[in-house]
Amino acid sequence: MHLDSIGDWQRTHYSVEVKPELEGQEVTLFGWVQEIRDLGGIRFVILQDREGTVQITLPKKKVSSEVLSKSNLIQKRFSVAVKGIVKKTEITPRGVEVIPKEIKILSTAAKLLPLDITGKTPAHIDARLNARALDLCRKESIAIFKVQHVAVQAIREFLFEKGFIEVHTPRIIASATEGGAALFPVKYFDKKAFLAQSPQLYKEELVMSFEKVFEIGPFFRAEESHTRRHLSEFVSIDIEQAFASAEDVMKLLENLMQHVCKVVNEKCEKELTTLKHEVEIPKLPFKRLTYNDVLKELEKEKIEIPWGEDIPTPAFRTIGKKHPYFYFIIDWPTHSKAFYIKPKDEKPEICEGFDLMWSWIELASGGTRIADKELLKKRLKEKGLNPESFKHHLQAFDYGMPPHAGWAIGLERLTMMLTGKKNIREVTLFPRDKFRLTP
Repeated sequence: MHLDSIGDWQRTHYSVEVKPELEGQEVTLFGWVQEIRDLGGIRFVILQDREGTVQITLPKKKVSSEVLSKSNLIQKRFSVAVKGIVKKTEITPRGVEVIPKEIKILSTAAKLLPLDITGKTPAHIDARLNARALDLCRKESIAIFKVQHVAVQAIREFLFEKGFIEVHTPRIIASATEGGAALFPVKYFDKKAFLAQSPQLYKEELVMSFEKVFEIGPFFRAEESHTRRHLSEFVSIDIEQAFASAEDVMKLLENLMQHVCKVVNEKCEKELTTLKHEVEIPKLPFKRLTYNDVLKELEKEKIEIPWGEDIPTPAFRTIGKKHPYFYFIIDWPTHSKAFYIKPKDEKPEICEGFDLMWSWIELASGGTRIADKELLKKRLKEKGLNPESFKHHLQAFDYGMPPHAGWAIGLERLTMMLTGKKNIREVTLFPRDKFRLTP
């Protein structure tokens, strides 16, 4: 088939901008053929672009033979350009159609597609991920990532307004941020290196110069857990603030969450309707439950967890039923948190770490950091880590490390909350986990 050149054609409107008040005007549209219906004397083509769909109507006696012959060739998912006249109509949901004067076929598609992107024939998540480029053309997928885009924009604007500076830290590192086995080793010339699990140590060092920093970017964990909320490559939203405590950054975090929910509600009405999801705007301040409070609540439900143990997922699900929206868990046992979280001065077995929960899912984690070099070395040893491996980080503590605090939000988990999706792979463009390295 001969393909047309785009030539000097320029888009004048997206599909949703074609409205009845444009009656009689010429428009130029670009997109993909979502559906074709032929009713003998009239043919309907549903054209999809990133904003939605519009009906192209071809009455066979009223359009040119060239346009008719072009429309005979097109199939689902062909990429096309249409120049035509807008017409009011009673037969489409939006009360408008376009009568084409000219059609260009810009690219073709396979006759048998692996997925039905209209959603009439649902497909399993694995089949969808195997054909992810096509799956992302579904209106639900487009809605998810538009919500995510609006959320990230809202987060950036909020942090800029609060005086935070955006930074970009290395992804190839010489030693583990948090220790443990969840590291991806990489060959770095003649040395052994790792993919970064988080920007933690770098952002702490950066508060000595910039005071308030944030980063939004991908990080990597060799995650053995194959669940609906774990990934091996994920996007983290990190902040670190000098001259601040856990309480300061918790207030920042709850204000940010309220702001993001408001902005998504205001700007994503169409997308939330597509996803059949409502975003509740939370009231401030969020509940603060101590670790001990959580253990007591679980005890009432006949779930016993020895003090100091981590809280398993089934227990969190129970807590999530009692607290279905946002809440903090504070006052964790020190040994259960990372080496850089500050123990409380008056009770060192408890630390100044916190988790932000949404129902039963941990959305963010943070706390006051240790600013004392000797205490940090002690905590490293308690965690079975060699201070020598962290000598460059420890060196920074000789240069006037201020008291500081920070947190990290998982963007994909936040997107699950904002879109109502139950599987983290739904809200990740091209997910990576223990069993998936493609596409």
